[in-house]
This record gives sequence, structure tokens and C-alpha cells, in this order.
Amino acid sequence: MRAITFQGERQVAFEIVPDPTILEPRDAIVRVERSAVCGSDLHAYHGREVGLDPGTVMGHEFLGTVVERGPSVRRFTAGDRVVSPFSTACGECDPCMRGLSARCVAGGLFGWVSNRRGLQGAQAEYVRVPLADTTLVAAPENVDLDVALLLGDVLPTGFYAARRAEVGEGATVVVLGCGPVGLAAVLAARAAGAETLFAVDGVPERRAVAAGFGATPFDSNTDGVAKRLRDETAPQGVDAVIEAAGTPAASRLALELVRPGGTVVVVAVHNEENFAFPPSAVYDKNVTYRSGRCPARSLMPGLVDWVRSHQSDAARLVTHRWPLASGVAAYELFDSRGDGCIKVVFHL
Repeated sequence: MRAITFQGERQVAFEIVPDPTILEPRDAIVRVERSAVCGSDLHAYHGREVGLDPGTVMGHEFLGTVVERGPSVRRFTAGDRVVSPFSTACGECDPCMRGLSARCVAGGLFGWVSNRRGLQGAQAEYVRVPLADTTLVAAPENVDLDVALLLGDVLPTGFYAARRAEVGEGATVVVLGCGPVGLAAVLAARAAGAETLFAVDGVPERRAVAAGFGATPFDSNTDGVAKRLRDETAPQGVDAVIEAAGTPAASRLALELVRPGGTVVVVAVHNEENFAFPPSAVYDKNVTYRSGRCPARSLMPGLVDWVRSHQSDAARLVTHRWPLASGVAAYELFDSRGDGCIKVVFHL
């Protein structure tokens, strides 16, 4: 089959790789119809995360049709259209039962093979899905496929951030970083009742989308952003900051903006060895600081109705639709944030 594979730092390739096969009774094989490039794919691409085997199929967001199933798969059969979270889940272990499917004891992350162990990714024509019955979700009917794809990662992560930030009616919220997840967090905060929303990013097109979602945009490339935001939210300050940028500067800005007793939620992946702020920065403001991988599979069923009624908003997150053969260029574009790129979706 054709796939986008990791070759080394800033190197991916479009090449032929072996088709996946059923290895375990609970496996399914899905023919991919939609997949995407995610911001977290860039961590391996940039070399910030190391250990990924060269030749690994990239990608962890996908929607497609089941073409084969193992003998223990009961919920899905050939011909069913499904969407997958970015990691597998057994649905039975303690983390899964507590709604923390991203930390399933038997789970694995699509697109991560290290020392020949792990799961191949979904930027490919086919993908093997372990634990298929409890990982896959039926793709919602009457929803555009590009939008339904977002149920597997982007939208759950944004809504998880707003939930962890305890956004409620009348809240004042700042979102740092307006990539797909940050924009999804803006949508989620609005849905949760936030009265005042601010969105900070350096890319004009992303700020424009955030403004369309009801947030007041700020350019992170200009001087005095922190002071301007403090002035805007005086005297009570910011109830919650959702950090979706993944930089030390964003970490420090989040702690600077949040009010005493407020909440900072980090859904970006950080690769630094140390926090960018001293512990006293949290202690001295009585801040609640939360971070961690979104349990996408746990949240997906509850987002289907929202997706059906907000398709036009969610669709604005997808700016580029390309064939898989354009995968190398897609990585370069997404990395550079050129041409107003927010999210690239592959149509297969």
C-alpha cells in the first residue's frame, strides 16, 4: 500500500509499504478515507521526540471503512464506516473505566513504532486497529467526512481542555495557540458558556478564525501582549488559560495572565526537560495547573450531537485537502504555517 513514512529529522517519504494484516482476534483492518497531519506529528518530524523507527507509517487521525475483522470483533463488520481516536483502548481497565482511555493499560498510539514495537500510523491506505470493538466509533451519519475525522483528536482535545479548565457561564478565558486544537478549545469554551474569550497566535489567518468563533484575537508577535490582556481583563483577571502552543513562552504567559485561584490547562505537548516557571509561580497565585493527553475515546460519543449541529464551525478548521501523494509537501506547509494553513486532511 501507499503511505507517508518517517525517515529522519524533517524527512518523510511517500512510498510503498506492506499492507497490514490481522494479528490478534480483536483486530480490524480499516481502509482509510480521511487522515490528517497533526501538530504532534511535528514533534518527531523536528526531532524533539526521539526513538521513532525510520520507516514507521506516520499519523494517528483517521476515518474509513472496515474491510476485515478478527474473529473476536463483534460491533463492526466489513462495510462499516468508522472514526478512530489517536490511541487504542480496551474499555475494561481501570483508566478506561474512569474515563481516561488515553492511559489504557493495553493501549497504543497510532504512528509510533520504536525498536520495532508499536502501531503503524494512518497516513496510509490501510491501518490495523487493535481492540477494534472498544477503540473504533461509528462515523456519524449526515456529517461531512472531514468534520467527522476531527472527532478522533482535535475536537475531543479542545473540549477536554475546556472541561479541565472548568469553564462555565460568564467565565473569562484566554486560549494560547490557535492551531486546530486551540481553535477547538475556543469553540468548546464558547459552548461551555464563556462570556469573554481571548485568542493569542502569531498567524493572521488563525486569529481570523478565532475571531469568527467569538474570541478577541491578539498577535503573539507584538510587544506588550501580556499587559494588553491584563488591561482587558482588569480587575478580576482571567479565570482560565488554555495553553495549546507548547512553548516555554506560552507556559510563562499562562501563569502571568491567570488570576489568583484560576486554572491553567495545558493540552500542548511540551518536550522541555524542565518547567519554564518556578513552582512559586503556581503557589503564590493558588493556581490549579492541569495537563495531560486527552482521553479522546472516552469523549467521542458525547460530542457527536455537537458535531452534527456545528458542522460549519468545525469545518473551518480544515483549510487544505490534498491527496496522500502530496504528503511530503503537506508536512512542509503545515510546519511553515504557510498559505493560511490550519489543518491538512488527506483524501484517499
